[in-house]
Amino acid sequence: MMKIFHSDRFVPRLPDGHRFPIQKYQLIREQLLYEGTLTEDQLEEATPIAEEEVLRVHNNDYWSHFTQLTLDPRAVRKIGFPQSAELVDRSRRSCQGTLGAALHALKHGVAGNIAGGTHHAYEGHGEGFCLLNDLVITAKHLLFHKHAKRILIVDLDVHQGNGTAKMCADDSRIFTFSMHGAQNYPLRKEVSDLDIPLDTFTEDQTYLSLLSETLPKLIAQHMPDFILYQAGVDVLATDKLGKLNLTHRGCQQRDAFVLETAYKNQIPLAICIGGGYSERVADTVEAHAHTFRTAVHIFA
Repeated sequence: MMKIFHSDRFVPRLPDGHRFPIQKYQLIREQLLYEGTLTEDQLEEATPIAEEEVLRVHNNDYWSHFTQLTLDPRAVRKIGFPQSAELVDRSRRSCQGTLGAALHALKHGVAGNIAGGTHHAYEGHGEGFCLLNDLVITAKHLLFHKHAKRILIVDLDVHQGNGTAKMCADDSRIFTFSMHGAQNYPLRKEVSDLDIPLDTFTEDQTYLSLLSETLPKLIAQHMPDFILYQAGVDVLATDKLGKLNLTHRGCQQRDAFVLETAYKNQIPLAICIGGGYSERVADTVEAHAHTFRTAVHIFA
């Protein structure tokens, strides 16, 4: 049975007019329940991740300032969220959601987290709405406990997974693949194991052609026994921060290709949802919800 982790009861209060759509997490969960894609039995509320898991990848100094709410103002501005105890709790639960999904996927093939994908977080600082890097925390846990030997991180958010690339650069067991907007945040990119920078206004056909040519080759070459999928939907043409031109259909085909490839190769896969900033929150929610619909359909 597919399991989906969530933590939308634990959200920090953001200033009025803040551009991050914090309400999307609850809306995604409610939509999947309402339409019958998921049942209550398939949902599990994530608990705060253990400190030892965080400190396997983040440094003590950053963790201390983060949890004690003593980050300096420049660090807070770089993150984009005001400091609060609620933000610490939420970030920890988001990371545990991805880790929980990965552990479930090991036994059942697939699982997801209606949160996570916080790929801009570095070892010693956060940025771009990302505080703790759930992808790296999860990958390192799987390797440390010998649940996996070789992990492929497929990051299809419109923004490069710069923190993930940097934190995994010296670990040959983790292959980082980022397909992102060349002219988008972050201005200074890191070096993933494979980066595919996309031209502004890239459309469905070009995007899907590049992905279909690339992913099977990566699996054949790297031979991963686990995939972490960062399924950001800020690739949509409707996205305020995206600069690409994918349709909803194109985004759906993207998800289907990644998930079908994992299924056909019998590679367990965990989904985290990444970014989405469409003018209409409904567009973001629909695209995220369809990622989970696709997973349920393929792995059923």
